Amino acid sequence: MIVMDSKAQLTVDIIAKVVEGKISIANATKLLNKSRRSIERYIKRYQEVGIQFVVHGNCGKSPPNKTPISIKKAVQALIKDKYFDLNLLHLAEQLAENEHIVVKRETLRGWAHDIHHVKRAKRRRSHVRKRRERMAAPGLMMQMDGSPHRWFGNKKHCLIAMIDDATSEVYAEFFPSETTVGCLKVMRDCLEKKGVFKTLYVDRAGIYGGPKRCNFSQMQRACEELGIEIIFANSPQGKGRVERAFETFQDRLVPELRLNNINDIAAANAYLKHVFIPQFWQSKVQVKSKQAPEFTPLSKHINLDDICVIKDHRKIRNDHTFSYGNKFYLIDSPLKHSIANQKIEIRNTSKKGFTAHFAGRKLKISEVNEPSKLASEDLAVQKKLEVLALIEKLGSVSAASRQSGVSRDTIHRHLRMVKRGGPDALKRQETPNIRHKNCVDMEIEKAVIEFSLEHPHLGQQKVAHKLTEALGIDVSPNGVRSMWLRNDMNTTALRIERSLALHESS
Repeated sequence: MIVMDSKAQLTVDIIAKVVEGKISIANATKLLNKSRRSIERYIKRYQEVGIQFVVHGNCGKSPPNKTPISIKKAVQALIKDKYFDLNLLHLAEQLAENEHIVVKRETLRGWAHDIHHVKRAKRRRSHVRKRRERMAAPGLMMQMDGSPHRWFGNKKHCLIAMIDDATSEVYAEFFPSETTVGCLKVMRDCLEKKGVFKTLYVDRAGIYGGPKRCNFSQMQRACEELGIEIIFANSPQGKGRVERAFETFQDRLVPELRLNNINDIAAANAYLKHVFIPQFWQSKVQVKSKQAPEFTPLSKHINLDDICVIKDHRKIRNDHTFSYGNKFYLIDSPLKHSIANQKIEIRNTSKKGFTAHFAGRKLKISEVNEPSKLASEDLAVQKKLEVLALIEKLGSVSAASRQSGVSRDTIHRHLRMVKRGGPDALKRQETPNIRHKNCVDMEIEKAVIEFSLEHPHLGQQKVAHKLTEALGIDVSPNGVRSMWLRNDMNTTALRIERSLALHESS
């Protein structure tokens, strides 16, 4: 049986009439929109095999370049189990590199659509924005930003990146959060490798000297010392180069970190700097510049250790001491003239502590160890002893009571305590086993605790109501709450944990 569509049926009818002599070949070429040679070939085939000439010779046959079904199923299994968070281009690269399976992108797209595992593109922005051309030369503009994300593991970390607007050359590193220390470190990495750039394009965050920190930004101060101009973007799209870089990092780097079982910052930074950026970014994303680089080499007089640090200022007291970090320090450097009431510069480095500088000169300092203050308990004992000493001075308990404002009963009790155990007896004695007179009986508290562990999801209102109805224990909801607090089970999670531990031990 031959199944034909309307076009094939028309071809058969016309060729049959040509053979019968009812239609000329010239008219058949016009009706079928075919060449005369094709019509003659159709006639010859019709005379040989009949109406089967209309069926193409490859009909029902598999293409010679068709991919085997086994490879298709293997790739779909890998997409489901291993490469579920990769886009199609990244997926094709990983299959070729790791699995040695080469599949064309559109074929891969069809296989992924069949199992509904296509990574969707992000929603496109609706506003039309004018495209800005890249800078002509490297070093004219660097864009910088941080991206908090679950890059690896279950906790969020921040990727701080700096990218050249002309070539997309990137400098990046992971940190626990977006901090000034991290931004200074990434910028220093760029300065050491390339030199001083002209401008830094950033958002209006306080780290870079935005409105909230315009007078005390360490990044702004470091850029001013290096002669770098900071430009603030009015929108995220303004610094789109670094924003799109973060999209690429999140799209490609996150799956690669997962596939390599990387769960800590040190390993993630090593993979980022030694594998991802050299192998992918520099070969696929980074472009060549139109002009020569505009980086300025670092001068011999510039020491990045003195610039890329956290700097504070302190005022010198008249005795040449200053306070920093809740401690006092004395200046030991020999000075020809007094620098009292002058400001010194504190350079804080996380690894080496801090150093003090005045007029570009490093000062020798030493910590001042002051006698520690008495604890509140020692002060209370000292006051009691002063009252007892006042009795010996005045020779009368009543006179000492009137002058000190302490009752005579209290003074007599203190005298007895000193007579029995000396001045140490005046210290407050801890009595953890003695319950307050207003506390409920231990039996009632034990019953409340046992009932709460049996029903850990009930609140204090329902526990008090159930105990009153079932066991006849008259206890208020606030009383139940107090018992929970004493036994460290005041939340549902704590009660469930205690209940599970009790069942496991039994």
